[in-house]
Amino acid sequence: QVQLVESGGGLVQAGGSLRLSCAASGRTFSSYAMGWFRLAPGKEREFVAAMRWSGSITNYADSVKGRFTISRDNAKNTVYLQMNSLKPEDTAVYYCAAGDSGSVFPPSEYDYWGQGTQVTVSS
Repeated sequence: QVQLVESGGGLVQAGGSLRLSCAASGRTFSSYAMGWFRLAPGKEREFVAAMRWSGSITNYADSVKGRFTISRDNAKNTVYLQMNSLKPEDTAVYYCAAGDSGSVFPPSEYDYWGQGTQVTVSS
């Protein structure tokens, strides 16, 4: 059974940093794209960042480029989202997802989703 479990969310002041983790289990993800998405109240789900589990291809939304970094730890089967210089508009529930298309460019399909972790940035 595939599981994606996010952690690391919380409350932080504007300008601060958080690192989200996504622990993946249940299958081999080497050919998958791993993505981070977010959902803010009253808004549609937004693509944040993605990377191929194998290889170095990454992609970021313009709104987070230069502030967020997606990475992985193969030994821990975990994907991370390092978020720096956080802004109040980054407040959302952040979701980890895995897609067997392997594409990091939206609108690629994602097959598995985590339960989400709340990130709140105060001004």
